[in-house]
Amino acid sequence: MSLKLYYAPGACSFVPHALLELAGATFEPVGVKLHKGEQQSAEYLAMNPRGQVPVLVDGGDVITQIVAIVLHLDRRLPEAGLLPQAGLARTRVIETFVWMNNTVHPTFTHVFMPQKFTDHPEAQAAVKAYNVGKYRELLGEIEAMVAKKTTPWLTGANPGVLDAYALTFLRWGGFAGIDPTTLPATWALAQAFAALPAVARVVEREKLQLNVYKPLSA
Repeated sequence: MSLKLYYAPGACSFVPHALLELAGATFEPVGVKLHKGEQQSAEYLAMNPRGQVPVLVDGGDVITQIVAIVLHLDRRLPEAGLLPQAGLARTRVIETFVWMNNTVHPTFTHVFMPQKFTDHPEAQAAVKAYNVGKYRELLGEIEAMVAKKTTPWLTGANPGVLDAYALTFLRWGGFAGIDPTTLPATWALAQAFAALPAVARVVEREKLQLNVYKPLSA
């Protein structure tokens, strides 16, 4: 069966994009330009009515939502070691992955797209300012995890999902006015992960700059 991944450069779709390359999988990457509204085209909405990325097409099956996609790839490509395969180590990685997805990720959404949560400009500014602080705290939690890890990678013996998501969050922090170099353990992890040949292909394909930090205007 063939694999096709719909991704948007710099979005959370970087995670399965990186995992597919790490696994050495044969797949077709399809870029979706969110700023041009391609995710709202009739063709795309027929595939994913929510108009979101990522989307994985596996043969005739369409899979949405990053957690479902990653777990599907892990079972589809078990030899790649994208997640620990058994025991408490697997449970802990999934536990952290789900926390990243249901807590860290939506906190950044409040920073980057406060208009999703209120239509009042003053309230949008307040939502953004408050969640910048919360996002900084969450990056601090990830920094502590990375600093105390006892395995080569945050995911374990092999680079995988937690490393890809940590890189994504740290990069997003730059858009929230958070200097990645103030989180040295995570910054070192992100640079090492991005330097892996498989991940470097994704970084090049998505044309990503790791450090996009600019101070937020007052």
